[in-house]
Amino acid sequence: MKRLLVLGATGSIGQQTLDVVRRLPARFQVVGLAAHNNLAMLLQQADAFGAQMLGLLKEDAPERVQTANGRVLPVYRGVDGLCAMAQMPEIDIVVVALAGMVALLPTLTALEHGKTVALSTKEVLVGGGSIVMQTARRARAQLVPIDSEHSGAWQALQRVSPDQVSRILLTASGGPFRNRPIETFEQITVREALRHPNWEMGAKITVDSATMMNKGLEVIEAQWLFGLPLDTIEVMIHPQSIVHALVELVDGSVLAQMSVPDMRLPIQYALLHPERVDTDLPRLDWRQISQLTFEPPDYERFPCLRLAYESARIGGTMPTVLNAANEVAVRLFLEEQIPFTAIPQLVEQTIQKHTPKEATLETVLEADRWARQYVRSLTAKRSHHCGETL
Repeated sequence: MKRLLVLGATGSIGQQTLDVVRRLPARFQVVGLAAHNNLAMLLQQADAFGAQMLGLLKEDAPERVQTANGRVLPVYRGVDGLCAMAQMPEIDIVVVALAGMVALLPTLTALEHGKTVALSTKEVLVGGGSIVMQTARRARAQLVPIDSEHSGAWQALQRVSPDQVSRILLTASGGPFRNRPIETFEQITVREALRHPNWEMGAKITVDSATMMNKGLEVIEAQWLFGLPLDTIEVMIHPQSIVHALVELVDGSVLAQMSVPDMRLPIQYALLHPERVDTDLPRLDWRQISQLTFEPPDYERFPCLRLAYESARIGGTMPTVLNAANEVAVRLFLEEQIPFTAIPQLVEQTIQKHTPKEATLETVLEADRWARQYVRSLTAKRSHHCGETL
């Protein structure tokens, strides 16, 4: 039986992870659950899955809580608390599904202590890829992907040596605005941006899918996960979201991983690898599939994808700044403080201002802090000028 700690248990990936556990009760034991601040849901999950400890990123959270079933559980608080949970000997796998760079230190701690990390949080490898991979190698710990595209590439790469790989193609649905006239992007509402055609996800990642920053971040992640040059990792628009990744080999053969767009499938594979079991999850009905189409991305329509490639080529702390600027810009859009088109504008202004440094834990954390502050200052200036115009 594998013993799990789920960081980000109340989010979309966390809840789907627990659904996988629910389907395989003899395979997994949930030891700990953690979230940003949703204590009410954590308590419900703790009773449902028998968790022995909880974590909250809120520093002022209570030290102990009582569940509806009368169990009193310890609460680990803040990033330090989650790091303490991640290193406990009774845990085998740490599922990292927290939103944002806050997941970096708990991930590093888990790897340093030899845990298998099932990673969903893109920001961890985008901002700290070199540090994370060095830590995993040094500790001989396993890092496995949860994202459907990375999982697809990982599955296709089984028993394929790196020298046999010509390129990896990550697919993208194109989001809700693949065919929308660009001149109307300024009028895109939050509600429209959150209406993804194929996937059920959290708000931030759904907006990232609409801008295609999500795919840009995945390209940077893939570079670290698979140890391949950036120019061998490409993106293709695939509106049906059935082919999640393609691996082209040097002889021209192409391996594709296909499944219905359901995150529980890559989660289950990450937790059970290399084993596969039947849990009655949805399957493809080939009788209902009329076509599978592919097209190159439009970089004018999706400038965030271009910015991600540019940041990855520069390297160092530049991807950290890209990610942090995007996080703040997306939050501002969700709060209806900026228009949709301002997201790539703010990101580009921020990376143009940044002087990249070699990526160390210290420089990455500092670049992350600087970028967030800089975007807020740009937004404040933007609001001031708008006020003058009015």
